[in-house]
Amino acid sequence: MTGSDTSAENLPENPPLPESVRDHLGHELRSVYTEPTPEPRFLGDEPSVPQEFEPQLRRLETRLKTHEEGTEAVEQALDRILDAFGVTPDGGDPKK
Repeated sequence: MTGSDTSAENLPENPPLPESVRDHLGHELRSVYTEPTPEPRFLGDEPSVPQEFEPQLRRLETRLKTHEEGTEAVEQALDRILDAFGVTPDGGDPKK
């Protein structure tokens, strides 16, 4: 007998594994052999953002910055108006 005739692949009593079992085993192997990404060394050293998200992130950062600056501008304007009328935010009574 030759070695090729007696291999497990050619024997009818050893059918291949069902596809669901092969998928499960493949998933298990991938989870074990996947190389972990290195942790950031310092806070803020996140990995780079994929290019497809760059435009959305820029728009979001612009909106957040605009909101912050707008809120500060309104706060300052309201403070000036209250000062002009002599009203303190705490008491609500005009200064005498």
